[in-house]
Amino acid sequence: MKKIAALFLTGLLLLSCTACGGGKSGASASAGTSDRLDQIKERGCLEVATEPYFAPYEFIDASKTGDEQYQGCDILLAQYIADKIGVKLKIVPLEFSSVLAGVTEGKYDLAISAIAYSPAREEAMALSDGYIFTDTGYGFLVRSGDEGKYTTAESAKEAVIVTQSGSVQEALYHDAIGSCKEFKLVSSMTDGYLAVAEGKADLCVCSLSSAKLYADANGGLAVSSFQFDVDPDMNSVRVGAPTEGTDSLMKIVNGCIKELTDDQQIQTWYDEAADYAATLGIK
Repeated sequence: MKKIAALFLTGLLLLSCTACGGGKSGASASAGTSDRLDQIKERGCLEVATEPYFAPYEFIDASKTGDEQYQGCDILLAQYIADKIGVKLKIVPLEFSSVLAGVTEGKYDLAISAIAYSPAREEAMALSDGYIFTDTGYGFLVRSGDEGKYTTAESAKEAVIVTQSGSVQEALYHDAIGSCKEFKLVSSMTDGYLAVAEGKADLCVCSLSSAKLYADANGGLAVSSFQFDVDPDMNSVRVGAPTEGTDSLMKIVNGCIKELTDDQQIQTWYDEAADYAATLGIK
C-alpha cells in the first residue's frame, strides 16, 4: 500500500508541474512543440516576467492580492496580449537582471518590464517594435545643487555612482565612464534614486524621463545637463521574448502594439498608471 501511495503522489506531482506557474515554469514545461505560441495555447496561460517596481510601467497595489496586485501600463499591455491569444495571464515578479536572464534562457514566454532597446539585447533575445518612445535619453540624477557638478563623463569619474544591475544604464556606465570613486549596483532603479537622495551615492545613471518624474515628485533631487550619446532606438521600450520558436508569438505581440499605439491607448494607460501610482504614494 505504501508503494501504491508513493506512486500516486508521484503522479500528482508530475501533473502539477505541467500547470501554469506550478513547479517548473509553465513556459518550459510544455515540450511537445517547438512553437512557443502553440505551447502557450496548450498550457492555457501566458507567462510574463517583470520587475514590478518601476511605476508607471509596473508597480504593486498592496491592497490587492495575487496577480491583481500588479498594476501599470506594462501589465495592461501583457493582459491585452494574453486576451488576444485567448489565454490567462500569469505575472512572474523578478529582479530585473533575472527578468532578462529568464526570457533569454526561455524560462518565460515574454519579458514586459520597461525594457529599453540595446544592440546587445537584440542579440540575446527577440525584441518587439517599440511601444513607448522618449526623446530625453540617458544621463544623471543628482542631489539638488549638484546639477553643475557632474556635467561630463569625465567629471563623473570623481563620484560615487549607482545604477540598476543588468540595465542599459549599467552598459552606458562601462562604455562611457569606465571607472569612478565607487560604483554600486542595485536591483531596481528606484533603489538607485533613493541611494542618491540618502547620500549613499552622488549620482545615478538613469533614464532622464524617469528620473525627472521622480525628481519632480520628491524634493532634493534634480537631473544634470549631461546626456549620453546613444543610438536613438535606445529611447524606445520593447517587449522581449526567447529567440527560438517565437516568430508567431512576436507577430501577435507586434500586432497588439500597433493597435494600441495607433489609437494612443498605451500612452493613455501610461498617464493613468502614473496617476494611480501617485494615489498609492508610489513615486
